[in-house]
Amino acid sequence: MKLYFTPGACSLAPHIVLEELGLSHELDQVDLKAKKTQSGADFLALNAKGYVPALQLDNGHLLTEGLVISQYLADLKPEAGLIPAAGEERYQLQSVMVFISTELHKPMGSMFNPAQSADARQAAEATLTKRLGWIVEQLGDNDYLFANQFSIADAYLFTVLNWANIVKFDLTPWPALAAFSARIAQRPAVQAALKAEGLI
Repeated sequence: MKLYFTPGACSLAPHIVLEELGLSHELDQVDLKAKKTQSGADFLALNAKGYVPALQLDNGHLLTEGLVISQYLADLKPEAGLIPAAGEERYQLQSVMVFISTELHKPMGSMFNPAQSADARQAAEATLTKRLGWIVEQLGDNDYLFANQFSIADAYLFTVLNWANIVKFDLTPWPALAAFSARIAQRPAVQAALKAEGLI
């Protein structure tokens, strides 16, 4: 398998999952402005959507969208427990994954746009303020989003929270999230992914 990624982007989440599972993979960094990969390929020819992550499977097919890629990978090694088996628990995890995608990823990601107006920034911050409160409630006193079992949802939340420093969004009102990020960052698989992407 080959993961097309951009350092620190949302592709970090499936990258962490790959490392957690110990799955053999290659990495190919994407310059999102030039739409070129480090190996010299035209990224748009590979993925017409033009954004990361994209996972080239061993059969040559391409899988896109981080939520789907992480679930696909977790299902390759169900014994690792990164995603529940079919049933309500799995749908609860998928619900949290979609929430992170739509309610956290989108507003936090919008702040990377240098053309974002002050009003749009304020609206994004207001949305995040409401939504992060829900995540803190979901986390409770647990180490991870789902009790004490690391899951693909934790990899995704960690990735999105990491953007706060870059976009200058203050997370200090949510100390539980700072503790969560610090805890996840210490996992060997997370360290391996961050090092591979040149982030540490």
